[in-house]
Amino acid sequence: MKSICSILLFVLAIVAYGQGNPEDYYYEIPDSPDTYSEGTVAARVVDGLGFRYYWGTEGLRPEDLAFKPSDEARTIEETIDHIVSLTQILANAVNEKPFNGIEIKGMSYEEKRNLTLENIRIASEKLKTSSAEDLERYDMIFSSGNEFPFWNLLNGPIADAINHVGQIISLRRTSGNPYNQNISVLRGKVKD
Repeated sequence: MKSICSILLFVLAIVAYGQGNPEDYYYEIPDSPDTYSEGTVAARVVDGLGFRYYWGTEGLRPEDLAFKPSDEARTIEETIDHIVSLTQILANAVNEKPFNGIEIKGMSYEEKRNLTLENIRIASEKLKTSSAEDLERYDMIFSSGNEFPFWNLLNGPIADAINHVGQIISLRRTSGNPYNQNISVLRGKVKD
């Protein structure tokens, strides 16, 4: 039941934001804003995560998803599952909602990837129009009762997700499926 609710929430988010297909998000990093502000800088960091995630997870094969370098390590798909949760925490925080977990059991890899890209896009769009005062309201609130300010969102879930995308890129290379070498993370574009 939770899986159906998660999928339904995902579909509603797409309809509510009307921004198109999540598979198209972050093919390239959106153009930079004209001005620097607290919100636009935070959004740009989130956009960097989106671009890296898009290309780090693009074209993964079933054998890549199942790959792990040792018995103690996570598979690529288990790492993706973790990133889904991290980006849901992010999306909830900027929308001032508590995080009560997310049920992804039964979701396909494509559904998890799309949900992650959608979470990242939702957070970025909200941050782009956010002031310093808004950021002060974007606390991470957990069902356990723990609450952390936006600062911890930066060094916690956002940085953690970026780190895990790097792991996916390394693991997919090891499993024989390196990601597109025409990606420029500096420019946020695909090289011609």
